[in-house]
Amino acid sequence: MDDRKAHLAQAVKSYRKKVAWSLDRAARETGVSKAMLGQIERQESSPTIDTLWKIATGFSVSLSSLLEPAPDRVTTTEIKTLDDLRRDPANEGMSTALIFPYEPRFGFEYFELILRPGYQRISQSHEVGVVEHIVVTQGKLEILLDGNWQPLDAGKAIRFAADRKHGYRNPTSREVVFQLVIHYPSKEARLEPEEV
Repeated sequence: MDDRKAHLAQAVKSYRKKVAWSLDRAARETGVSKAMLGQIERQESSPTIDTLWKIATGFSVSLSSLLEPAPDRVTTTEIKTLDDLRRDPANEGMSTALIFPYEPRFGFEYFELILRPGYQRISQSHEVGVVEHIVVTQGKLEILLDGNWQPLDAGKAIRFAADRKHGYRNPTSREVVFQLVIHYPSKEARLEPEEV
């Protein structure tokens, strides 16, 4: 099995164990079916980003904690190549590159997202206090806030409270690329998965 599936399976099992939830309870809290959660834990599924977001929100954890292990404390300079990081889970039309995963001492995770032409994603509300910061680097992105789509061209940025319904869409015939920093409220007891 690939390392990402193994990490995701271990992370979900670990979160369930820490809060002592059955699969039934986890399904109620996350909005993801018991069958899907079971498939994820058995490494039989490659869930979409929407499904991963539901799981992260249900457990009140960062999205990146489901994608890869938290890094060791940074002691040296770290250089990454975006081409090596880009993934299109479940071929859903959105490519994600997890540039810097969530670390409790910093309180944020940093992604690059690429939306294919016509792609739209509506995100459920994140936990109270979560803030998203977006910088569009290529193309034209539209952000759904308070029921209205806000256009953002390359070179524009937006910051908003993500503890409400929001969305992203590419209304054009070309890819749109943007940087996304998600800041989480500080929590003394934020769940961290056991090592895979």
